[in-house]
Amino acid sequence: MTPADAPGPGDRPWVVRPSVEADWEAYRAIRLEMLADTPIAFLETLAAAQAHPDEHWRRRAANTSASSRLFGAIAPDGRWLGTMGGFHASDSPDPHLVGVYVTPSLRGRRHGVTDALLDAVVDWARPRSGRLLLEVHEHNAAAIRYYERRGFAFTGRTLPYPLDRSTLELEMAAAL
Repeated sequence: MTPADAPGPGDRPWVVRPSVEADWEAYRAIRLEMLADTPIAFLETLAAAQAHPDEHWRRRAANTSASSRLFGAIAPDGRWLGTMGGFHASDSPDPHLVGVYVTPSLRGRRHGVTDALLDAVVDWARPRSGRLLLEVHEHNAAAIRYYERRGFAFTGRTLPYPLDRSTLELEMAAAL
């Protein structure tokens, strides 16, 4: 599913891998960036994230939960260029794609960051279920176009967006 014009693994000036606790400061930096850049895409405000203690970031980056996995696209200097995660709630048969973000300068097919991150989440999710779910804000047209290009389709399920209940989160699913 990776576009033919995207750089191959040997051509990339970054690597996609699961996070480890030592990544906590870089993960915190990209999380704050993503909340400032695209606030409608996440279920947390920038102010709330800025108030978290260091231990919160260490726990999230440690990646020790069996029901979730956090991936980063990481530059040689340790900066996170993008992130995506998978979460499999005990009350759902299907895992969810969460925390999707790529720094603005690396968005688009020619860079390959977004596809590489999604491929990592798909590889993590595939043994857990036959499909991957996500929820996207109804006004996030760029994300919707990307998800559709990668095989996601609307399920018809909607939820009020928790930070503005006058708008909706739209559920999408892709077969694995």
